[in-house]
Amino acid sequence: MMHLPKWGGKLKHIVSFSGGKDSTAMLLMMLEKGMPVDDIVCCDTGKEFPAMYEHWKKVEDYIGRKITILKAEHSYDYWMFDHVKTKGKRKGERGYGWANMLCRWCTKALKTSVLNNYHKGINDEVKEYVGIAYDERHRCKGKKYPLVDWQVTEKDALEYCYSKGFDWGGLYKHFDRVSCWCCPLKKMGELKMLYLHYPDIWKKLKDMDVKAYNQFKKNYSVEMLEEKFSKECRKVEEFPLFKEE
Repeated sequence: MMHLPKWGGKLKHIVSFSGGKDSTAMLLMMLEKGMPVDDIVCCDTGKEFPAMYEHWKKVEDYIGRKITILKAEHSYDYWMFDHVKTKGKRKGERGYGWANMLCRWCTKALKTSVLNNYHKGINDEVKEYVGIAYDERHRCKGKKYPLVDWQVTEKDALEYCYSKGFDWGGLYKHFDRVSCWCCPLKKMGELKMLYLHYPDIWKKLKDMDVKAYNQFKKNYSVEMLEEKFSKECRKVEEFPLFKEE
């Protein structure tokens, strides 16, 4: 367990923590270097992997302090299925449906807006630290990015976390990103891993797809993906030397 000093003053140093490899590595490295951390803030979308919730608790135990968990007023399911749209082509209809690259409503409603409102409630000036690795420094904009300053890559961050005993229950063996399990922007390979290794979650995904007004992916419903993945698995079983392109 780390024993940390407390900081005060007019400037509040706040770590934005998702629990992924980059934000975890950033937090631990900042504390190791003795950098001030007044608050560690995490947004719970309600659709995190069970292993991620366990990881949050494990990090708390390791650093010896609590993480501030924030939740939006309305749930993921509310925005996806029940919210009545007030403008646009679907004005008056319910639910945003599945997110896509042009409308990532979930990020805004369940993370960005929640964080911004939290920061507004702090009387002091806020310096926000975000876990973006050196590989993705093009995403940096107006905040503090320690991993970029230290030239820590995504690979470096993951290996560092593993060295500290954090393994997310094997999530990074199956996924490049460990964000919401229901994200339709996941790569096909990641969705196949979800189908193969997380059957309970896959069933929830199918149920959500049935309720949504739009299809999970442009060319696939979840049911269609299941048929595709099942067929691929049968083909490998029948022809062990077969390799997917």
